[in-house]
Order: sequence, then C-alpha cells, then structure tokens
Amino acid sequence: MMFKSLISAIVSLSFLPIFSGTTVADLNSDGQALLDFASSVPHARRLNWNDSASICSSWVGVTCNPDKTRVIAIHLPGIGLKGHIPENSIGKLDALTVLSLHTNGLNGKLPSDILSIRSLEYVHLQQNNFSGPIPSSVSPKLIALDISFNSFSGTIPPTFVNLRRLTWLYFQNNSISGHIPDFNLPMLKYLNLSNNNLSGSIPNSIQKFPHTSFLGNSLLCGPPLNHCSAVNPSRSPPSAYPPVTPSSTHSQKATNPKKRFGLASILALVIGGCAFLALLVLVISLCCCKKKNGQSSGILKAKAACAGKNEISKSFGSGVQEAEKNKLFFFRGCSYTFDLEDLLKASAEVLGKGSYGTAYKAVLEEGTTVVVKRLREVVVGKKEFEQQMDIVGRVGSHPNVMPLQAYYYSKDEKLLVCSFMPGGSLFASLHGNRGEGRTPLDWDARMKVSLGVAKGIAFIHSEGGPKFTHGNIKSTNVLLTQDLDGCISDVGLPPLMSTPATMSRSNGYRAPEVTDARKITHKSDVYSFGVLLLEMLTGKCPMRYPGHDEVVDLPRWVRSVVREEWTAEVFDEELLRGRYVEEEMVQMLQIALACVGKAPDMRPRMEEAVRMMEEIRQPELKNRPSSESDSNLQTP
Repeated sequence: MMFKSLISAIVSLSFLPIFSGTTVADLNSDGQALLDFASSVPHARRLNWNDSASICSSWVGVTCNPDKTRVIAIHLPGIGLKGHIPENSIGKLDALTVLSLHTNGLNGKLPSDILSIRSLEYVHLQQNNFSGPIPSSVSPKLIALDISFNSFSGTIPPTFVNLRRLTWLYFQNNSISGHIPDFNLPMLKYLNLSNNNLSGSIPNSIQKFPHTSFLGNSLLCGPPLNHCSAVNPSRSPPSAYPPVTPSSTHSQKATNPKKRFGLASILALVIGGCAFLALLVLVISLCCCKKKNGQSSGILKAKAACAGKNEISKSFGSGVQEAEKNKLFFFRGCSYTFDLEDLLKASAEVLGKGSYGTAYKAVLEEGTTVVVKRLREVVVGKKEFEQQMDIVGRVGSHPNVMPLQAYYYSKDEKLLVCSFMPGGSLFASLHGNRGEGRTPLDWDARMKVSLGVAKGIAFIHSEGGPKFTHGNIKSTNVLLTQDLDGCISDVGLPPLMSTPATMSRSNGYRAPEVTDARKITHKSDVYSFGVLLLEMLTGKCPMRYPGHDEVVDLPRWVRSVVREEWTAEVFDEELLRGRYVEEEMVQMLQIALACVGKAPDMRPRMEEAVRMMEEIRQPELKNRPSSESDSNLQTP
C-alpha cells in the first residue's frame, strides 16, 4: 500500500513542472498577444507594456485572474487608439471576460476572432469607427455588447438569437440594415437599435421596449412604432383606380350616360344623403349631452381598467378643477402636444411613493409614455410655486439633470410631468434582485453614473444660484438612461413642501448639520452626494426601504474599516467579481470621504468633486489649477 502511495507521489511530482510550465506559457502568450496589439495600433497615451514589467500588476488597463495566471480583462477607454485591430492579437486571449476599448479612433473591420472568445462576457466598443459586417461568431456567455456610434453595416447575425445570457445590446447609430431577428432572449433588459437602416416589422419578442429603441429606422414598423401596412412595402402600392384595359375602355364608351344616371339613382343618392345628415346631427347631439354630463360631475369618466392599470383621473382627477383642465404649463423646448385632459385619460400604474409624492407611469393614447408626480403637502402659493418651477426648468437643460416637461397647479392638485426613463433608478440597479442570475453594474458603469450625477449637481448649484440646492440627493432619485448615463431627478422641491422642522435621522444621506429642509446648503448637497458615492462603492444601503432592512451608517462604517487598514473590505463584492481597477476605486473612495467630512467647510465644492473624478480616468487633467479642496482628501 505504501509502495503504491509512493509511486503516485513520484508521478505527481514528475508532472508538476509540466503543468507549471503550461501556466507560465499561458500568461506569457497573453502578454505577447497584447504586445502584438500595442505595436500594431498607435495610441496617444503611452502604454507601459513591456517584457520587464509584471503583466498582472504593472501593465496599464490589464487585469488578471486572482491567481495571476491569465489575462481576464482589458480596459483602455479614451486613450487615443487608432487604426485596425490585427487578427491573432486580442483574439488569442482565450480567458478574456471583459473588453473595453470605447471612445477611441479604431476603424476597419472588427476581427472575427474577438467576439468569438468563448469566455467573453462584456464588450464595450462604442464610439469608434468600426465598419463592415458584425461578426457572426459570438461568445455564448456574452452579457453586454455595445457597438453603438460606429459604422457597422450588413445585417444582424442570426446567431444573436441564441445568446441566452445577453442583457445589454446597443447597436444604435450604425448603418445596419435588413430585418430584426426574433430576439427571444430571457435576460434582455436593455436594447437600442435606433438610427440604422433596419426594415420590416418589429418582432413580438422585443415590442416591450420603448419606441426610442427603434427610432431613426424609416422602414421599420410595428409596435411600439406605427403599425405596419397590410401592403408589402417592398412592392409598389396599388393604384386607387382599377387598371384601364382596352376592353374596359370600350365598354365604358358603349354605356349610355342616361342609363348610368337614371331617376332611380338620383333619388337613391338624395335619400342616402338625407339619412347621413340625420345620423350626423344625432351623433353631435349625443356628444354634447355626454360632455355636459361630464362637466356637471367635475370628474373625468374612467375607462375600463386593463391589466391592473387605471386611468390617472381615477387616482387624482377629482382635484383637477374643470375650468383649468387644459392649463398644463409646458416648459420651453418641450415637444409634447397633449393637454391635461389627455393626460388624465391615460392608463397609469404606480411607480413608487417618494418623500414628496407618488409617481405614476402614464401611457397616453398616442403612445407617449411619461411620468406624472403628484406632489403632497405643498404649502406655497401659486406665484412662489411658479417662480421655483422657472428655476427648475432652467437647470433642467443639463444632460445629467432630469428635465421637467410640464406642471399643473391648482388649489387641490400639484402635478409634475417628466419623461419616462426605462433604465430605472440607481437604487434598483445596486440593490434590486441580488440573487442568482442578477447582472450587476460593473465598475465602468458606476464610474459613468457617478460622474454624470456629479456634473448634474454642480450645474444645479452654478445655474440655480447660491441659495438653490437639490435638497434630496439619494440613489432612488438617480435615474439611468439606456446608455447608463445618470440623471438626477426631484430637483428643487424641498422649499415647496411642508417638511417637519426636525428632519428624520433615519435619512442616511442627510448631512449632520441639517435639521431643517429649508436650510439645506450646497455643502449639505455635497455630503449627500458623498454618501451616494459610498453606496455605489460598497453596495450597502444607507436608508431603510421596503424589502431592504439592512441599513448602514455608511460614513461611520467606512471610516472604521479604513482606520483598521481593511480597505479592500469596503468594496462591493459584486465589483470585486467583475472587471475593476483597484487604484481607481481607492481614489473614488478618497473623494467620497472628502465629501462626507463632518464640517461643511472641509468638504469640496461640487465642481471640485467633478474635477477630481475626471482626473481618475484622465490623469493629464491634473495640470489644471488646483484649489484648497484638494487638501481635504483622506487617504485610506
């Protein structure tokens, strides 16, 4: 028995150098593939890739697996890459899971061996100048593919219908043509095919997506766009008149006009016309009676409820005064054409109840989808309300501020109308459905959302003036576009509301010096934004929500962990499982801790926070003049 064990040990030891050599060869081959790529593709910023430096710990933009045996991620956005990607370079990285080369100057055809890497999960190639067809061989593990804002042509490969894990698919702003395959993909949540040359009808499996996912394709039809004509658009439309043939012409000439328009025919026309006029008068009378009855009740009649949805008028129509039904104020630049009566007749569903009211998703008869917020406990008069809305409308011009489209004010009802954001809220993306099968926000997305929100808040402070604040910054008020741009919503509402003098201490975003909602300052907004950054970094919730009982005092908890030098324990596990850059995460943590400084004067201004966040991805911006805010950064 001992002899057999000894033989097994000897055999195992004899094979160990072979397997060890294979591991090194794999990492070395990954490094050589990257060097081949770098030598063939010019880049504005110099890459420190060379044989003398460690691939896994020193090469910029390269991430290895935990045991440092394979390259699993490449992250090189916006570094000035130009030219073609050669075959047999990146395509050789057969352990790659993340490829991010967006916002560069890459062109030519995308090598077919890249998307076919079987381990590949996330691909970000947007905002380059790739051309030619989309490769048909695609990784079955693909979760996100963004090739938007390129020059891809040809059709969508049918192999995409088999990507069962695909969640994000962005093809907008290319030259893709042909029919859309029947995407019956269970995980697909984000889709954008707009501004291409697609044609035919939209398959039933993707008709649930908003119309903005398909705009800019003139030959595309079907819900949620216009319904398709029964006539095949590829054929010439039939004439409104029957074709003229020699025989039909001869028979028409041979027909006696007197026989065609005899007395009986004339009488029939007269009787038919009188009957039509009588029917028209009857219909008009009925409509007038119905309108009169509706006015006497003061409440718009509700249509039959459908699929759990009600008309908005059922929820709050009684508070809308009949004499003011069409006094819906639209902000400048709004393209909507409906009036308040159209809005109240729309089918609606409750999206949620927030600090200042209830939000409804409303679908109008014309197909437009908007969000209507019914404010509660508004205490200011109409003039003060309109003055505040004027400022809110002005700051809404920034792309990272959710603009209001319209508002309504009466004694009993105050309504706000804005566009519907299909991406949902940052809170839902961070904390919703954290079980198996969830697709979390990766580091790139969190960086993008956070920087966008910072820019939006900075614009609110600069455009609104020294006394105008947001006052209610939290992850439920950060809405996401389909391109994962963050937009801050619920701007400028606290001064309008009857908020208790002593604010609830359960609000984990509230700055320690704030005890009255009417005394919020720019620096208290900065504190709330700092908590938002900590929430994004840690994945922990700073405020109690239904279904989320675990509440953490984020600034205190993070400081305690950092004090014990357990910095890695701070970050969200979902971030650590994906592609991330630890240096960037630590720098973002420094900014967040600066923003949640206990003393308001120690916190940076929002424009300074924006500058520091931009420097994380673009170090060359550090040459800009600094300010005293930089000294407030705490080092974890």
